Order: sequence, then C-alpha cells, then structure tokens
Amino acid sequence: MTKPKTPGEDIGGAVLFDVDGTLMDTVYLHTVAWWEALRQQGAHVTMARIHRCIGMGSDHLLDSLLGEEHDRGGDDALSAAHDTLYAQYWSRLAPLPGASDLLRACAARGWRVVLASSAKQQEAEVMIDALDAGDAIDAVTTSSDVSSSKPAPDLVQRALDKAGVPVGRAVFVGDAAWDGEAARAAGVRCLGLLTGGWTRKELAEAGMEAVYDSPADLLNHLDDSALAFPPGRA
Repeated sequence: MTKPKTPGEDIGGAVLFDVDGTLMDTVYLHTVAWWEALRQQGAHVTMARIHRCIGMGSDHLLDSLLGEEHDRGGDDALSAAHDTLYAQYWSRLAPLPGASDLLRACAARGWRVVLASSAKQQEAEVMIDALDAGDAIDAVTTSSDVSSSKPAPDLVQRALDKAGVPVGRAVFVGDAAWDGEAARAAGVRCLGLLTGGWTRKELAEAGMEAVYDSPADLLNHLDDSALAFPPGRA
C-alpha cells in the first residue's frame, strides 16, 4: 500500500528511488536467477557479466548478454524462466539496512517519494510489502509503465510524471551505472549507493553527484545531502 495523495498538496520536490539494489538486497538473487534461466536455454554466461547488467530491464539485459543480433523470439521464455526462478526468493526478500527509515525520513521532510522500479507489477508489490513503508510512498512506477527500460530515461520520466514535479525539483537515488545514465538522460540529479556492487568511481562516472555506502549511510548524512530538504523548504 502507498499513502493516499492529498488534493491540492504543495509539493516541494520528489525523490525517486530505484528499488532492486538500492532499497532491497536483491541484486545477486537476480544474477543467480538470470544465470540459471540462460543456462536452461543453453546459454552459458558468467555471473560476473550478468551482475553488470542487473538494473537494466530484460530488453536491454538480454541484448547486452546475448548480443543485439540474437534471436529475440526466445526472450519472453527467458524472462519468464527468470521470473519463476526469482519468485522462489519472494518470501525471503529483505530491505537493505536503513531503507525503510530513509523513505520515511524523506517523506517527513516534505519530499514526495516515488519508487521507480524496472520490476514487473507483482514483483514490485512483493518488494513494497517487504519494505513495510507504504505510509511514506506516494507512487510507484514499474516496467509496465514504459516502453523502454533503463538505461533509457523513460522510467525516470514516468516517475517524474507521477510525482507531479518538474525536473529541477527531483533527485534520483540508484545503485547501478544504468540508474545514473537514465537520470542524466532525463535531466535529473542523481545520488548513488554502493549496495549494487558497483564502485564509487563507476557511479560517479555515470553521473551520480555523490555516492554513499548504503541507505543507512545516506540516512546518516541526510542533512548534508541533496535530500536535506525539498526545494523551497530548506
């Protein structure tokens, strides 16, 4: 559940959160699920390569792993296999330390909080339930809301639409280079977290203006970050 919108509410700004690897400790679960799904179809791709593609939607991920010239006729079956394998972890999905408190702290400071996930709708709902912070979440975007996933800017732009704020009043928080690239393409400021397995240098090069160890680390430094207060409310 997400919190209801208040008609006529004055929105100072919005913070847009990626979910997998940013709020939820799921990056390596996705890596294993894709590894097994590909293996079942006879494609042997190393986990190291797969990990570097987590954060993309399945459309870009499979092109990156199998080559843009691969037969896309099997993509739906591969994606379905990944979803089935990953669903085995649903009951054990866990938020990263400080994730739920970070969402609530942003909401308490006047930010509109929007989750910008590349996950499918049902998977996103499972993660939101695990976060147990629906009282702080204003809106959610999923892969079903856009035609092209990260690193394309579509998901960030859709999250902006749902937040109801202009580009200059939003900040995106993510854990992968693809998040930084998508935010930069949409013209949105971006903060990075190291919880997705990328290095501080890589995230900075992808356009993230500051990088924190984890949601808990960002929460501890909130007063000195781009999320201290929404525009006009400092």
